Order: sequence, then C-alpha cells, then structure tokens
Amino acid sequence: MRKDKIYLVGFMSSGKTTAARSLGQRLGWRTEDIDERIEALERMTVAEIFASRGEPYFRAAERDVLRALLAPRNLVVATGGGTFVDPENRAVINDDGVSVWIDVPFEEVLGRLPADGRRPLASNRTEMEALYAARRAAYQQAHLRLDGARAPVEEVVERVLDWLGY
Repeated sequence: MRKDKIYLVGFMSSGKTTAARSLGQRLGWRTEDIDERIEALERMTVAEIFASRGEPYFRAAERDVLRALLAPRNLVVATGGGTFVDPENRAVINDDGVSVWIDVPFEEVLGRLPADGRRPLASNRTEMEALYAARRAAYQQAHLRLDGARAPVEEVVERVLDWLGY
C-alpha cells in the first residue's frame, strides 16, 4: 500500500472535504476535492449536472477526474460520496494509495445536510437511507475505517496520521 496519497471516502456530509483540507495542511500536501474539480470543469454545480445531464454523465466525469489525479503524489483526495462505490474506482483508489472511510451514522448525516438542494441524492429521505445502507458495503472495503460520529476534524486527522505512522 502506497502511503504518499490518501483518499477520503464516505457518505455525503461525512466531512471528507474538511478533513482532507486539514490533513493536507498538516502533511504539507496538496488537497483535491473530486466534486469541486467536476464543478470547475463543467462550470455547474453537482446538482445542476444531475438535473441537466443526469447521474451517468456525472459518474463518467467523476471517473475522468479520478484518473487525472493518479499521477500526482503527496496528495489528499476528498472523493464524492459515490466515487468509491464504483468497483473500478474502488480498485484504482485502493491500488493508488490509502483509502480512509469516514463513517458517520445516518442520523448525523441528516443533521449535516444543507437544505438548499445542493445534494441531488438527498431529496427523498427514504431513498437516501436506502442509498446509505447500500453504499456501506463498498465503504467497508477501505483500508481504514474511522468513526466520524461527532468527532472533531482534528481528531479524525490525528487518527489518520497515527495509523499511517506520520
């Protein structure tokens, strides 16, 4: 396992972006957020991409961005909530670096979600709960699982650094 790249995986609103920025700062590494890169490339929000072009288009863009991030080293990557669910993406991530699952209980995820429609897959609670349950099987294949429930970002970062021996 290569320790010069860290991928943070987990459900939407689990804190991947915040933890990635803090972890990158602590390590002195660059940080990338897959959803933010897609939004910059497409000049649209994730919600707008889902609405106008559909989820399959978004998932293809996600794969392309992931591939573009393979060469750089000393990098922390915040993945989208569905990135690690795709078996091909998951294999690439687990081969390229360390995958860290930030596991947050569903009820806490609900409390963290903005009510502004930015999360297209969060519009229906029943469907979102089913998606959460289905994605857990994929997340369990990460190299490291961290309990992110009510954990401050600093604690999550410390646990990753301890596990990696940094």
